[in-house]
Amino acid sequence: MLKKVKLILKSVREYKKYAIITPFFMVGEAALECALPFVMSMFVDTIGKVSSPEDFFTFFTYTNETFTGGMEVSLFWLIITLVGMAIASMICGILGGRTAAKASVGLATNLRLDLYKKVQSFSFANIDHFHASSLVTRMTTDVSNVQMAFQMMIRIVIRAPLMLIFSGVMAFITGGNMAWIFPALIPIIIIGLALIAKFAMTIFMRVFKRYDALNESVQENVSGIRVVKSYVREEYEKEKFNNASDSMKGDFVKAEKIVSLNNPLMNTTIHISNILVLGIGSYIIYQNYDYVNEEFRVFTPGQLSALLTYGIQILMSLMMIAMIMVMLVMSLESIRRVHEVLIEEPQIKNPENPIMEVSNGDIVFDNVDFKYSQTAEKNTLEDLNVKISSGQFIGVLGGTGSGKTSLINLISRLYDVSKGSVKVADKDVREYDLKTLRDNVAVVLQKNVLFSGTIASNLKWGNIDATEEEMMNACKIAQAEEIVKAKPEGLNSKVEQGGANFSGGQKQRLCIARAILKKPKILILDDSTSAVDTKTDRLIRKALKDDLPEMTKIVIAQRISSIEDADQIIIMDDGKINQIGTHDELLKSNKIYQEVYYTQNKVGGNK
Repeated sequence: MLKKVKLILKSVREYKKYAIITPFFMVGEAALECALPFVMSMFVDTIGKVSSPEDFFTFFTYTNETFTGGMEVSLFWLIITLVGMAIASMICGILGGRTAAKASVGLATNLRLDLYKKVQSFSFANIDHFHASSLVTRMTTDVSNVQMAFQMMIRIVIRAPLMLIFSGVMAFITGGNMAWIFPALIPIIIIGLALIAKFAMTIFMRVFKRYDALNESVQENVSGIRVVKSYVREEYEKEKFNNASDSMKGDFVKAEKIVSLNNPLMNTTIHISNILVLGIGSYIIYQNYDYVNEEFRVFTPGQLSALLTYGIQILMSLMMIAMIMVMLVMSLESIRRVHEVLIEEPQIKNPENPIMEVSNGDIVFDNVDFKYSQTAEKNTLEDLNVKISSGQFIGVLGGTGSGKTSLINLISRLYDVSKGSVKVADKDVREYDLKTLRDNVAVVLQKNVLFSGTIASNLKWGNIDATEEEMMNACKIAQAEEIVKAKPEGLNSKVEQGGANFSGGQKQRLCIARAILKKPKILILDDSTSAVDTKTDRLIRKALKDDLPEMTKIVIAQRISSIEDADQIIIMDDGKINQIGTHDELLKSNKIYQEVYYTQNKVGGNK
């Protein structure tokens, strides 16, 4: 656990100075708070000797050697001292609170940034391991718990033990053997708080899983809101969310009920200590009072008041330490979850001496096997051998789950092969610099995503330096030119989050234009024209062939009309290549292709 904490604390960085300064303020605050009852006892004993208003400003010898050693003190200066110490303690507390807040908020800010950067480096396999909803919880709720724990560490964790030690020492100096009352009560608090922590922690640990479930429910509902509404499932989704929320609420209520026993336990212990101190102290004071000389021979009222205060400070400090332990233990689960993301190694990394240039769009699959998990019993892709020449138009066809998307994911190295190799321009893709490879292998995935901003800002994902002319030319090839021209502000037209103000077909065409702007050697369209009509689909393919002849084009499609003019068509079936050929060749000899063709064209039957 110490290693995990050390790794997380590296995110403090520029806020380290605030974390270092805070304990000094806490030491000052604790020392002053413990000194205040000591001076207050002198004030109580001194004020008892004031016989006239003039005495308020008059110095006199205070003979109690325990406190002053015969020094001359005055009531006025005791008051000034008390006020000064109270103000100094308040200043230390305020400054300590400010620096602790800056340090803890800084840690949380940097930690979220570090987590976000880490997630950006993850491969698809890493994302699959954590799941999106869990990553959201770790970057929000878990980081907030770590922030709270860190603030407690540099502030209360310093202050509470010091208060316990200082108050204990001063209690014995002030009250002598009477101070043993407080250690005698400590086991009651320790046992009580230990039982509270034990039962509460079990419940708190469950809450984090509830957070993941709740976030997942929200994420699914928001991303699929159109489906929810079209199927009139709002009530079902409300009920599902309500169940998840009620489940989390139930755990919190149970835990808080248990934790709430802390206050009654502490109040009872403090009342017991006050009764014992007042009872025994009062007895000692009046039994040993020198009525002749009017002096307290053993114990003074001032000492008794100081002892009461020190007793409360000791017991409250102990409670604070116990509560800190509970909160820190609770935050350990958050620390573990955050640490788990920080130490996760991206499964796809740059090689030590990467190739920084892709010379052409040649692609070779050489005896490739692939599975998403190393523990999976069956390969997703098996024994793939394909050779694609630069500039070719390749179609990929197959049923659901046949491995089409898995095939093209290996080209841009979104996943790595389990066996064999995938080569681009006669070099294994694992030898390329990742940015270089992915800049030259543009993929338009099945799920088209536009980001909030403008059309231009979305297109510039393909090329940040693209000119307006280049963007319009890419839109022309992708048949998206009319979309831009139909908008009053053209390329500067607003795009809402997720492209909600564009239709499915419009988003597909804009995403294709964005990919074209990268000027890649290889362009992969993963069923990326499914939402456009057949005429527009044909115009896109024709423009790609005519305007980008050197670019290798791979199109995964469900419609044969989208790939029938391809140079080669790959038929996928159950993770294997069933056959490769042209439209005419496959129509004559391949049963899968024949079945799809005749079904879609509704003519004849299987030959």
